[in-house]
Amino acid sequence: MGTRRESRERALELSYEMETRNLDSEIVFSELLVTPDEYSIDLVQGVERHGAEIDALLKKHSENWTIERMPPVDRALLRIGGYELGWQKDVPTAVIIDEAVELAHRYSTKESGRFVNALLAQLAEDLRP
Repeated sequence: MGTRRESRERALELSYEMETRNLDSEIVFSELLVTPDEYSIDLVQGVERHGAEIDALLKKHSENWTIERMPPVDRALLRIGGYELGWQKDVPTAVIIDEAVELAHRYSTKESGRFVNALLAQLAEDLRP
C-alpha cells in the first residue's frame, strides 16, 4: 500500500490519460495490468463525479485563464486538489495544496507551482471557509 502522495501522483497520471484519450475511468482502469490503490481510484472517480462543480469553481477563480487553456497537468492537479478540498474533509488543506504544488513543479511548467498554489488557495476559501 502506497502513501497518499503516491496515490495523488498515480491519480494525476490516470487523469491525464483519461483526458488525452477522452476515456472515462472505468475503461482506463479496465486496461491496467495492476489495479491502482484505493485512494487513487477514489480521487479519479471523485473528480469524475464532481467535475462540473470543480470546473465551475475553477472558472470563478481563474482570472484570464479558461480551463481549456490551462496546461493539461495543471488542469488535472487543480481538479484533484479541488475534489480533495471539497469532498475529502479529513485531509488538511495545507497538505492538499503543498502536494499539488510539488507535483506541478515536477511534471508541468516553470510557473505551474505558483499558479496551482494560488488557484487552490482560492478554492479552499470557498470550500473550507
